[in-house]
Amino acid sequence: MTLQTNLLATSQRWVPNLQPVPDLPLPRKLIVQWASCEEDVRQAQRLRYQIFAQEMGASLSPPAGCDAGLDADNFDPFCDHLLVKAAVHEDDADALLVGTYRVLAPDAARRARGLYIDTEFDLAPLADLRQRAVELGRSCVHPDWRSGGVILALWTALCQYMFLHRLETMIGCASVGLADGGQGATRLWRSLQCTHLVDAQWQVQPRQAFPLTLDDGLWPGAADLRGVNTTPPLIKGYLRCGARLLGPPALDAAFNTADLPMMLRVHELAPRYRKHFMGG
Repeated sequence: MTLQTNLLATSQRWVPNLQPVPDLPLPRKLIVQWASCEEDVRQAQRLRYQIFAQEMGASLSPPAGCDAGLDADNFDPFCDHLLVKAAVHEDDADALLVGTYRVLAPDAARRARGLYIDTEFDLAPLADLRQRAVELGRSCVHPDWRSGGVILALWTALCQYMFLHRLETMIGCASVGLADGGQGATRLWRSLQCTHLVDAQWQVQPRQAFPLTLDDGLWPGAADLRGVNTTPPLIKGYLRCGARLLGPPALDAAFNTADLPMMLRVHELAPRYRKHFMGG
């Protein structure tokens, strides 16, 4: 099936037309577009609510006056919202929203007086990068569509966005659920800090540190990377693309997650993904 790209004007800025991305082995036709109206944004917020509140049990705190059944916050009006829809019929009339990301670009971040991740981490070490950095956040995919096709569609559009706007750095939080009491998040951090931690000059600290749950005496050392085997698929995808950890996780009590700060520099994008996402 064909992956159709339809990048429209967003509520914040005009996004130029992009070249169609390569055909991918997808089960159905996917339509990738940027939100162009308030209803598009509400669809994204509705999907986020289904995933974060209903599936994951997050305790959301939307702004006053927000409609029920939406995940919204004060950053949404400043963001560009990326949507992936699955078309059921040829005319696309009943396309179902199956994935979303929101992107906070540098100019919009200044108007918003910061990034969402600023509320969880002290980003002072990244000050020199922020003028050409975007924040990726609120990523989610419908449970019936958590396959490589939707993730590839989202990331192709995100990388094209970076290229067209001459941006260099992606920053964001990658969340790990705490249903196991936090042991998985602890193992993941202890494993990945040995292999994927940025240089000391870029490392950031959480404002509310996630309490690591494993006794240091139980940790066998850098040679044992068992935590990587249980890496959530989205984080595994980030790492394969070339993303690195910025520091230890923060506790997000509202979402009941340990949030790992991550960064991907465009020039560090793994070659095979650069070729796929950017055509060379």
